[in-house]
Amino acid sequence: MAEKVSGEKVERESGYLYYLGKDGFVWRTPMRSNTRGRKSKVGNEKVRREEGFLYFIDSKGYVARAKMNRRGRGKKGR
Repeated sequence: MAEKVSGEKVERESGYLYYLGKDGFVWRTPMRSNTRGRKSKVGNEKVRREEGFLYFIDSKGYVARAKMNRRGRGKKGR
């Protein structure tokens, strides 16, 4: 089950893909069908990531996280 991480809601526009970048901010990038769009930072709230969780933008527009199922495997090289 996913838990909400941020309190800032992201208003979505059609034609864009929304994701949490490595810098901790929400970004949007145009899909292939959107030829005039540009990549841009959307939110002002920075999210600090923890290892072992998958971060995503939920259907309500908030950043959420879910525990990754790694089945006992760690990172490669350990």
